Amino acid sequence: MPDKPTLCDILQDDAEISEADETHDVNESESEREVDENFCVECTDMPSEVVCVPCDENYCKVCWEVIHRSGKRRAHKTKKLKLVQTVVETEEQDQVESLSESSSDEEEMPPTKDELLQQHLGKLREHAKYIPMRLTSEERKLLRLLEAALNVSEYTDRIDILSYKTKAKRIISEIKEVCSILAGLVVASDFKAGQTLIEDKDFADNAEWYQTIFEIGRRYKIMNPEKMRDSFGKLCFIVMDSRAPEVAEHLEFHLHKPIKTVHGFLTSKTDGEKALQMFDDPLILDAVSEVNPVGLSRHQIQRLIKQKESAIERISTKYCSSKRTRTGFTSFLIRTTEETIDDGFTKEEIRQVLYSIGDVNAYVRSNRAPIARMLVRLEENFSSVTDPAFSLSIRNGVDGARLSHNHEKQFHFCAQSLSLWSILMRDFIQLWSLADNDLLSENRYRLADTGQGLQRIKPAPKVSRAMHKVLNEVQRKTVVPFVGSSAVHIGDTAVPSALTYLDKYLQVPRILNPIDTCLNFLDVIYPKDKFVAASIDSQYQSLDNLKKVIMTDFFRHAFDGSGAQDYFNAGSCIDGRLTSCWNWANEISKKNYYKFFLLSGFIGFNGTDGW
Repeated sequence: MPDKPTLCDILQDDAEISEADETHDVNESESEREVDENFCVECTDMPSEVVCVPCDENYCKVCWEVIHRSGKRRAHKTKKLKLVQTVVETEEQDQVESLSESSSDEEEMPPTKDELLQQHLGKLREHAKYIPMRLTSEERKLLRLLEAALNVSEYTDRIDILSYKTKAKRIISEIKEVCSILAGLVVASDFKAGQTLIEDKDFADNAEWYQTIFEIGRRYKIMNPEKMRDSFGKLCFIVMDSRAPEVAEHLEFHLHKPIKTVHGFLTSKTDGEKALQMFDDPLILDAVSEVNPVGLSRHQIQRLIKQKESAIERISTKYCSSKRTRTGFTSFLIRTTEETIDDGFTKEEIRQVLYSIGDVNAYVRSNRAPIARMLVRLEENFSSVTDPAFSLSIRNGVDGARLSHNHEKQFHFCAQSLSLWSILMRDFIQLWSLADNDLLSENRYRLADTGQGLQRIKPAPKVSRAMHKVLNEVQRKTVVPFVGSSAVHIGDTAVPSALTYLDKYLQVPRILNPIDTCLNFLDVIYPKDKFVAASIDSQYQSLDNLKKVIMTDFFRHAFDGSGAQDYFNAGSCIDGRLTSCWNWANEISKKNYYKFFLLSGFIGFNGTDGW
């Protein structure tokens, strides 16, 4: 049996995909490391304040106290961190390097508050390059038309099949049918607008309109990854196939258009330089921050809301243009471009930019919060265990496990897996943007039977490189050697494409949120309901024992390598960890403690109807 490829082999193979992309990625990663040196390695948002001597990592005080509150890390010692001031001007780099070499033994000066503020603003400006713009009310109406057309289309049922007919002809016919459905829906919604769209015109004459409506659907999905789960794959396949040379040549157009991002929107008009100056204004940090009500009084929450609203109003007033953008409209469905004067931004457009950034901040925090709480529970309850009943040790072949770990190894395996998921959720919007580029690139796909029907298998080099960067970050943070395999499955029969890959990791908060909700609910209901308390005490002796039973079962069997037909698709590889978690979630109804999940309002790991 050939040896499994190591992480170095995988990284080397990926590096050979595109030399130009590699150079860009290396430069980008180096610039990110320079920016992140003064920030906490755990949250990457707060400035570093202490350095943990045994871990050799920089932390803010909050993260250090959370991670080192119990277990072996409790004995770790820290030193107050003092960072070297850096100079960004190119002509002064040589002087800075020589000065640092000659005075390495001297006392280092901490960065000033202004320097830390500029670093935060710099990161925000960089993130704006891949944050999609929030949909306007007019764009949401177009989105409804697109969703209706996709719901009635049978595109994948007619294209991704084995047939004697020429595939290019079938694709052209189906794309024309989808475009006809969209045009028909416009006519049904507004006859005059529909008449303007289709009267004496061919599909190619309305190419820009079709590209815009499909871009709206892709942008909405990136901002709301849990939406359009049934129809987004169909949307991607339509756009993907329209870019094939033989199809685009016959149609005389394609349906691809770059995603409208915050940075792209601000640079699209003549007054863009003035609008980009908002990223140098400290007020923008208040305008895009999320108001988290946890632990705050009503008065404090209202004060933070007023502070945010005031910052949004001041920025939108300061950076809008004195002239107004005049755009002609036939209706909400069709925007005419002949009368558009591109001379600046309105206050509403600046607000839309700020709301878009705020949406991403809120989404990332909501997805990372349950992971962070599970990490804290893992550290508090299982860093050292004396009761064998709560040991995390697993053995291959016992209770469906495919791995053999003692308690300590399984503890680190779970902690590293959760840390990996946390970083993925932090970069999830960026990963979706990269996945959009990989999916809709001009590279060909192949149709193959993966064991779950015919699937489109297409390489995803950009997502793969980003995933390896995330994995490398986790490995650098680990106190002990990385546990398990470093193999990443993407673009193969296990994970056919970037779309399937990210859809898998979308399940992480869906699985962890109900567990977190149940554990929090038990803390609330136990002292209030004597009947529930009596049931818990009679079966589990105490509330703490019940919570430990739930967590022990989760950390054992949600990370035991089970859930797939072979070790290649599951086991301890990066994606196999999530496969095991899926398998545990599917078996939740067979657990003895399942009734307490139902008591907490649990209805399933897919959320409520409409997700």
